[in-house]
Amino acid sequence: MKRALISVYDKKGVIEFSKELIALGWEIISTGGTSKVLKEAGIDIIDIEEITKFPEILDGRVKTLHPNIHGGLLYKREDEEHIKTLENLNIHSIDMVVNNLYPFEETVKKEGVGHDEIMENIDIGGPSMIRAAAKNYKYVTVVTDPSDYSKVLEELKSEGDTSMELRRALARKVFQYTAYYDSLIAKYFNSLDSIEFPEFITLSFKDKDSLRYGENPHQKAAFYREINDLEGTIAGAIQLHGKELSFNNINDGNGTLEILKEFDEPTVVAVKHANPCGIGSGENLLEAYNKAYESDKISIFGGIIGANREIDEEVAKRINDIFIEIVMAPSYTEKALEILTSKKNIRILQIPNIMRKEYPFLDIKKVLGGILIQERDIRFLGEELKVVTDRKPTEAEMEDLLFGWKAVKGVKSNGVLLVKDKGTIGIGMGEVNRVWAVKAAIERAGEKVKGSVLASDGFFPFKDSVEALAKAGVTAIIQPGGSLRDKESIEEANRNGIAMVFTGMRHFKH
Repeated sequence: MKRALISVYDKKGVIEFSKELIALGWEIISTGGTSKVLKEAGIDIIDIEEITKFPEILDGRVKTLHPNIHGGLLYKREDEEHIKTLENLNIHSIDMVVNNLYPFEETVKKEGVGHDEIMENIDIGGPSMIRAAAKNYKYVTVVTDPSDYSKVLEELKSEGDTSMELRRALARKVFQYTAYYDSLIAKYFNSLDSIEFPEFITLSFKDKDSLRYGENPHQKAAFYREINDLEGTIAGAIQLHGKELSFNNINDGNGTLEILKEFDEPTVVAVKHANPCGIGSGENLLEAYNKAYESDKISIFGGIIGANREIDEEVAKRINDIFIEIVMAPSYTEKALEILTSKKNIRILQIPNIMRKEYPFLDIKKVLGGILIQERDIRFLGEELKVVTDRKPTEAEMEDLLFGWKAVKGVKSNGVLLVKDKGTIGIGMGEVNRVWAVKAAIERAGEKVKGSVLASDGFFPFKDSVEALAKAGVTAIIQPGGSLRDKESIEEANRNGIAMVFTGMRHFKH
């Protein structure tokens, strides 16, 4: 008679599954709380102590760690020496393990949870048992996910046993499960000692969404979420309307949020292909939207819009005048939703705490052969702002310079943007030469460039950028400084009456 060892924290479906196994002629071994639940349901089980000949000890910390359990799981069924060993020691085979682990993830997320409680929810026997069963999948079926009960029963009923293919698939799930589980524990211990870059890096993601494709239709893709609090992120957004999000939607949407979180006053950010095409702040959201739209009326078409205030009827009407892929906001008025949802293909996301800024996540970039990990770029300025020209910026210019310095963080390097009245009017991005980025921004701004200010994510290596800006009518510049030729740029600014401010830090985005 075949035996299954059933010991689960998540008891969903376990009674029904056990009854089906009994009906198919299996014996069931069980432990602790699972044993109690099954007995109360009228299911005959063998208590673990009958197998181990040893009581559960240390408040249940030790119950399945025993040769009678692991011997029954790990022996090779066709190996005569293994069979003889089990016969001599009177160890019975265990042909199935049904187990899911203590809820470490749920425990560590609990508000006010103590260290002792977290430690007690590190499962020891469960991982040992399911890893043993998975290692011996050639002979043993291991089930860690209640959604797999039906697959196992279907094969047992139709074939009399589970297939090698199913057992291998279930074993694969075990090692993914235990690797994820251990990564959470490692992450917790790293947090205790504030270790940001440990000797070995383990990353924990879950809740996979299959995507239709990646950046291009020929690339397969999926979306996995962090396990931490997802409030204020696109991963935690509530979708109110529209088709499922694509790879590019998620990537561009995240870029939109990263920029939006820089601003506290009513602000709208428009993004296209991972770069902002318009950013505006104002007294109200409608004013902010108009500034973002006016920045680049063409590129905003088919883009993504993020707002840090509730979208009302007037703003919704303006958005509906053009085709927009996604709108993200903390909330929407009833009338605004009615207007926006009148279009079938728009995706509407609600992100309640959209202005949340602090996250424990690191920035990760994959390269061939490894990964690059860094802190998120959340600092605004260096030690202090320093005016390096003869002329100081006016109050209005300084307001626009600081707006631009926040906004340029979201532009791919080399990146610059022109600002007037807390709205972008021309953006130059992703150039290999900074003066090209400057010239692109000037060209896109057109006649509006006169009287504007410029923010640059990196220093000017030559004075040519200042020359171009002076000729266009730009009145003030904010940049990191630090070039060997800073003096030349400063002198050129002085010759043209341009105010220049150094920040002491750069904001490259690659």
